[in-house]
Amino acid sequence: MDGPLLVLDPRDDAPLGARLVDGVRRGILGGLLAPGDPVPSTRALAAELGVSRSSVVAAYEQLAGEGYLELRQGAPTRVARLVVEPEASAPAPRTSTSRPAAVAPASTERAEHRIDLLPGSPSTSRIDERAWRSAWRQAAAAPIPRQSPPRTGLAGLREEIADHLRQARGVSCSSDDVVVTAGTSEALALLGGALLELARERREHDRRRSAPTVAVEHPGYPSARRLLERRGLAIAPLPVDADGLDLDALRRMPRPPEAVMVTPSHQYPLGGRLPVASRLELIDWARAHGTLIIEDDYDSEFRHLGAPLPALASLDRLGAASGRTGDERSAERTVLVGSFSKVLTPWLRLGYLVLPGDQALRAAVLRIRADEPCPVPGPAQEAMRAFLASGALRRHIAATRRDYAHRRRMVQAVLGDLPGAPLSGLDGGLHGVIRLDDAETSAAIVARLADEGVGVAPLADYSAVPGELPGGIVFGYAGVGDAQLGEGLERIRAALLDTLDPARLEG
Repeated sequence: MDGPLLVLDPRDDAPLGARLVDGVRRGILGGLLAPGDPVPSTRALAAELGVSRSSVVAAYEQLAGEGYLELRQGAPTRVARLVVEPEASAPAPRTSTSRPAAVAPASTERAEHRIDLLPGSPSTSRIDERAWRSAWRQAAAAPIPRQSPPRTGLAGLREEIADHLRQARGVSCSSDDVVVTAGTSEALALLGGALLELARERREHDRRRSAPTVAVEHPGYPSARRLLERRGLAIAPLPVDADGLDLDALRRMPRPPEAVMVTPSHQYPLGGRLPVASRLELIDWARAHGTLIIEDDYDSEFRHLGAPLPALASLDRLGAASGRTGDERSAERTVLVGSFSKVLTPWLRLGYLVLPGDQALRAAVLRIRADEPCPVPGPAQEAMRAFLASGALRRHIAATRRDYAHRRRMVQAVLGDLPGAPLSGLDGGLHGVIRLDDAETSAAIVARLADEGVGVAPLADYSAVPGELPGGIVFGYAGVGDAQLGEGLERIRAALLDTLDPARLEG
């Protein structure tokens, strides 16, 4: 590169960080630097511009999160190889607004798209590779045991998870409360099996009891619902409102369910969050009726608007709901389900349960694990223990939180002003929702975008009530860089405008 990477205009009154980011970004997009080229070190650029090195470091970190730079420990920072297909290679926009006769069911495999905006993918570009490799080296160097991992997981990993939850979510738990699982799905399968075990015990005393019922949110987490149904549990869909689960609908159920599954921190997929008063009401109700609360605390790490609210498990353990003391562990009704899929990568397939003080539930879980040992390999558990102990996860969450906040602003700038297509679900998490009038229109838009190489999901896929298909589309914004996200958002906007204003097509 000949000449300076950027020149700061002293007359520009924009914040220094914004000017640094914008200047480097323009240099890359303008061809001053090619993909793979090294950029000046933070120290050299800071000296050249007469600014603090910390300002340059922060700018480089933001540009790395946006997909423009590649940060590697022990190596020069380089311009990323932006994966943007030439415009000519993209399929031409569809000009037909014909609607399919029915909404196709969700595929069991994640489809391949040129721009994958399907919800559920985090960014992995910020993972500290040095800490990651070090953790796996420690796991590989450990002595090779002759036995399987402990039923509830390695003690060291459970201690680190408990410490992480105390610091990140205020959940006062010990390693004895934690059960290591192969992600959320295996955690729910384990809980489903425990509910069936407890139901069989009750049926010995009351032959009239049927299969245990789990109340779920509608719309809600479809794979979790299907998993529980396959285990033989009955599913009772409950509506959600702007805040999350409709507690009045839960109270109106003819018979209290054995369990209720909720996503209180960021209702999946609509994005509401349950207020503290409603959380306390839910805990009181569950204690009064002996109902287990299954709290899926996903996305709680990424709040973009408003302060984080305490986890249900935290409130339950404090005994705040009914004025009880925390010593009455047997009264607790909340089991926390968590995983590292959204904060790190689904590739890891590692999660956990935090069990309440209910001794019957604990005994049922341990009986199942006696016959079905922990499926997470010991080396993976040891590597995750080392990664957590290094503090790398806390640093990773802090860095990605900034990246996701930036991408959220991109989403709002492109899709936040469309009449007839309100944008929601962006207060936290990694995805957004665009509400539409009907499922057929939504399916047509999803199909058009798929033809153009952009993957999004119809809101109808999340319905828990057969035949009741809400209109809308759900899209993620975390797993791609700025360039791909920008193109994907523009294609979503064009598809929505063409559908909502057919006169555009005629013109």
